[in-house]
Amino acid sequence: MTGIIHKKRVLVGKPGLDGHDRGAKFIAQALRDAGFEVVYTGIRRSPEEIAAAAIQEDVDAVGLSSLSGAHMRLFPAVVKALGKAGAPEIPVLGGGVIPDEDITALKAAGIVEIFTPGTPVEKIISAFQDACEKKPAG
Repeated sequence: MTGIIHKKRVLVGKPGLDGHDRGAKFIAQALRDAGFEVVYTGIRRSPEEIAAAAIQEDVDAVGLSSLSGAHMRLFPAVVKALGKAGAPEIPVLGGGVIPDEDITALKAAGIVEIFTPGTPVEKIISAFQDACEKKPAG
C-alpha cells in the first residue's frame, strides 16, 4: 500500500513597495523546477496580505524578497502577521540585498534563513526543503 505524498507548497512574496521582482520570480521558478508547488503573490503586498495568502493557500513555508532596504521592518512584520492570524508555525525565509550585519537580527525576529546575492540556488532549495520538513503538521 502506498501513501499519499504531500507535494511541498510554498508562497513567494514581495512585501512593501519594492517593485523589482526578477529575483523572486527566478526563485519561484527554481522551486517549481525542484518539485515544489509555488504560490506567487506578486509585488507590493502588505505583511497581512502575505500572511492571509499563506494561510488561505495552506503553504508549508513563506519566502520573502526585498531589494528596497526595508527587510528589517517587513520580514519580522510578516512573522508577526502570521502569528496574529493563528499560523505562527509557518516558517519564513527571506532573501535580497541584505547586509550581513542584519542577518542575526532577522533570525532573532523569527526568519528561519536569509539569502544574500550570490547564494547558490541549490542552497536555497535545500533550505526550503528543510523548513517545510520542520513545519509541524496542522
